[in-house]
Amino acid sequence: MSLDVTAEVPVGDLLAEVTRVIDIIRPAIQADEGDIQLHGVDETTGEVTVELMGACVSCPASDQTLKAGIERILKDRVPAVTAVINVGDTFVDHATAVRL
Repeated sequence: MSLDVTAEVPVGDLLAEVTRVIDIIRPAIQADEGDIQLHGVDETTGEVTVELMGACVSCPASDQTLKAGIERILKDRVPAVTAVINVGDTFVDHATAVRL
């Protein structure tokens, strides 16, 4: 699936700008059986809070999806965004390495 996020989001309401970009990103996440829900945008700090859902919760790559994907795209398209924080549960591997 090709994701076209090359167009700048017009300047305006920060929440509306973030919502628009997330709506562009969402189909790519849903293609992998995950989803993203916007929880809020702090207009003062530029922090965006989201919840990764579905397959993203148990995916060991969800942190990469959040930082290298969602956060990077949001920062590129909405300059006021400073960080993206996941408020939901994600996969935590508590296993220890065993060598024989």
